Amino acid sequence: MTAQAQESNGQDVEQTWMQQAILLATNSVANGGGPFGALVAKDGEVVATGNNQVTATLDPVAHAEVTALRNACKELNTFSLEGCTLVTSCEPCPMCLSSSLWARVDRIIYSADRHDAAVAGFDDRKFYDLFEKKPSSMWPMAIQHLDLPNRTAPFDAWLAKADRIDY
Repeated sequence: MTAQAQESNGQDVEQTWMQQAILLATNSVANGGGPFGALVAKDGEVVATGNNQVTATLDPVAHAEVTALRNACKELNTFSLEGCTLVTSCEPCPMCLSSSLWARVDRIIYSADRHDAAVAGFDDRKFYDLFEKKPSSMWPMAIQHLDLPNRTAPFDAWLAKADRIDY
């Protein structure tokens, strides 16, 4: 297969994955969830899917991307999703982007963007602005540092643990 044919085939697969993510999001709405869907793929195959379950499970972090990441980790029996691609119907919010970074996914592909989401009433732009522009003193919640003498005890115990699994 030529390089051009491989690239075309890869784009076809990604378009198929994106259509699946959009369908997951649309079905989520029909089933009482939020309008977001995501999947995790590895080695050309879909490993796991997820849809927004915030209101269904009363879990504010049950976004489609987080759900897909959790499901992929369970399916692959690992906490690292290196070598994986996250395909999501909408641009990940800062929480989902951070979760993807922690999961070590290689790539993120999205379709709708934050502005499309805002039109539908899902305005995460204020969170993007919070992280990008505002000092913590201007955040809508108080953030306080309480310095205790034993503040590093959990880290000390971790470093002393001979059989720890580094991540």
